[in-house]
Amino acid sequence: MLSESVFCLLTEDLLIRVLDKLGPDRKSWRLVCKEFHRAESVTRKTVRILRIEFLLGLLQKYCNIETLDLSLCPRIDDGAVSILLSQVSLSWTRGLRRLVLSRNTGLGYTGLEMLIRACPMLEAVDVSHCWGYGDREAAALSCATRLRELNMDKCLGVTDIGLAKIAVGCSQLETLSLKWCLEISDLGIDLLCKKCLELKFLDVSYLKVTSESMRSIASLLKLEVFIMVGCDLVDDAGLRFLEKGCPQLKAVDVSRCNCVSSSGLISIISGHDDLEQIGAGYCLSELSAPLVDCLKNLKQLSIIRIDGVRVSDFILQTIGINCKSLVELGLSKCIGVTNMGIMQLVSGCGNLKILDLTCCRFITDAAISTIADSCPDLACLKLESCDMVTENGLYQLGSSCLLLEELDLTDCSGMNDIALKYLSRCSELVRLKLGLCTNISDIGLAHIAYNCPKMTELDLYRCVRIGDDGLAALTTGCKKLEKLNLSYCNRITDKGMEYISHLDELSDLELRGLSNITSIGIKAVAVSCKKLADLDLKHCEKIDDSGFWALACYSQNLRQINMSYCMVSDVMLCLLMGSLKRLQDAKLVHLAKVTVQGLELALRACCGRIKKVKLQSSLRFLLSSEILETIHARGCKIRWD
Repeated sequence: MLSESVFCLLTEDLLIRVLDKLGPDRKSWRLVCKEFHRAESVTRKTVRILRIEFLLGLLQKYCNIETLDLSLCPRIDDGAVSILLSQVSLSWTRGLRRLVLSRNTGLGYTGLEMLIRACPMLEAVDVSHCWGYGDREAAALSCATRLRELNMDKCLGVTDIGLAKIAVGCSQLETLSLKWCLEISDLGIDLLCKKCLELKFLDVSYLKVTSESMRSIASLLKLEVFIMVGCDLVDDAGLRFLEKGCPQLKAVDVSRCNCVSSSGLISIISGHDDLEQIGAGYCLSELSAPLVDCLKNLKQLSIIRIDGVRVSDFILQTIGINCKSLVELGLSKCIGVTNMGIMQLVSGCGNLKILDLTCCRFITDAAISTIADSCPDLACLKLESCDMVTENGLYQLGSSCLLLEELDLTDCSGMNDIALKYLSRCSELVRLKLGLCTNISDIGLAHIAYNCPKMTELDLYRCVRIGDDGLAALTTGCKKLEKLNLSYCNRITDKGMEYISHLDELSDLELRGLSNITSIGIKAVAVSCKKLADLDLKHCEKIDDSGFWALACYSQNLRQINMSYCMVSDVMLCLLMGSLKRLQDAKLVHLAKVTVQGLELALRACCGRIKKVKLQSSLRFLLSSEILETIHARGCKIRWD
C-alpha cells in the first residue's frame, strides 16, 4: 500500500520522466503498478505486432504511437485491415509516421490503400520483400503524399507505371530503395528523377537500367547516397554523367557492375571531393594505380569496400598513405594480399575500426601483430579461412585490441584452446565465429565464457571437440547469448540441451546434425527458451513426436523451423504447423514418416500465415493441385529441394 500511495502522489509528467531514466526495459516497469502502466501507455512510440489477435487491443491501448510494425504478423490481410479501421478508435492513426509491412504477403492493394489513407501523417513505409506487389499496390502507396522514405526492395511486379504513380504522388521522397524491382527501366527512373527532386538516398541495385538512367540520376542535386550494385548494363560512359552531377554525393556503390572499370570510378571521384564511402567489390579486375592515386583528394573518405579485386603491396601501401581517415576497409577475397601489404596499409590507417580480410589466405601472425599494434580501436576483424593465423596472432589481438566486438575465425585451422585463452582478454566481444575450428575444445570455450559476458552471437559449427562441459561454462558466463550455432558438434547430448535451456535471451539456435540429442533435450529448450524464434533441427533423427509436441506447446514465438530428415509423424506435423501461430518459414524435406496426405493436412493447418516452405522436389507431382494453388494464393512461396 505504501508504494502504491507514493506513486499516486506523482503527476503523469513526473512518472514519464522516471520511466525515461529507467532504461529500455519498460515492460518490466509497467508491471510494477497501474501508474507506471498508464504512463508507459501514453508515451510508447513503437508497437511491433506478433499475433493478429492482439492487434485491436494494443492499438486501443497505445494511441500515441508513431511506428507500427506488422512485418512479423503474417495473417494481416485486406479483411483484417477493414475490421481494424472500423472497430477501433482511429486516434492511433493520426500520429503514425512509420509503417513497416516487410514480407507481409497477405495484404493487397485494397487494404494497403485503406491503411495509407487512414494515416495522414505517414512519412515512411517499408514494403520490402512483398514479392507479389505490383502497380496497383504502388498506386495505393502514392496516396501517402507526405512520404519521405519508401523501401520497395523485391516488389517484383512494380513496373515503370507504378513507379510513375509514386513519383507523382510522393514528390517529397528523400529515401527510395528499388532493389530487385526487375520490371523498372530507364523510363521509370527518368520520370522519378524529374518529379522527386528531394531524393537524398537512391538504391537501384540489380535493375535492368542502362547508362541513360545515370544521365537522369545526375540531375538530382540533393542526392547523397547512390547504390547500384549488380547493374550490368551500366558502363563507364554512364558513370561519367555522374562526374558533373549530384554535387552532394557522399557515398557510391558500384559493386558487381561488370561493365564498370577503374576509369568510370575515377570519373566519379574527380567530380566529388567530399566522397565518404566507396563500394567497388567484384567489379574491377584489379585496383589500378591511377584510381588509388585519386583517393588522396578525398579527405573525408572513411569507408572503402573493394572485395574480390586484385591488389598489390604497392597499392595497399598507397591506400595507407592517401587514406588516413579510413575507419572501414573491405578486402574480402582480394587476390594479392600479403603480410607486407597489410603492414604498410595499417601503418598509415591507425583509425581503422572494421577490417575484412576474409579468404586472404597468405596472411600470417606477422600481419595480425601489426594490425593489433597499429589499430587499437579495432572493433571488427574478419579472418575467415586465414588458416596461417595461429595463437601467436591472437596473443597480440588480446593484448592490444581490447575494444574488439566482432571476430570471425571461421575455418582458421590454427586456432586452439591457447588462442581462445589469449582472445578472452577482449572482454567487449559480442560476436564470435569459430566454425570449422576443429582444434578448440571445452577448455578454450570456457576461457571465452568466463571472460566475455557481453557475447550475443557464437558460431561453433562443426567444432567437433565441443561437448556438454563447454556448454555448461558457456551458459554460466554468457547469459546474453541470442544466437548460437552448434551444428554437427556431435559430442553434445541432452545434458547440453539442459544447459542451453538457461539462456533466457536465446532466439536463434542451430542444432543441425546432432545425433545424440533426443526429445528430452528439445523439451528442456522449448519449455525454458521463450524467445526462441529460429530453430534448425535438420538430421536430428533421435527427436520423435514427443519433442515436437513440446515445441508445439511451448515455442509459440517460433518463426522459422527446419525439420528436414526428422522422425515426425503425420499427426504431430499437423499439430505443430497448426499450433505455431507466428511460423513463417518451414523446411520439410525428406520426412520419412510423413505421408502425402499428412503433409497436405499440415500445409492446410498453417496456410494463410506461412510465407515460405521447402519441400522435396518429388512431391511436386504428388501434392494436389488444389493445395498448391491455395498456398500460392495465400502468398506462400514453395521452394523445391
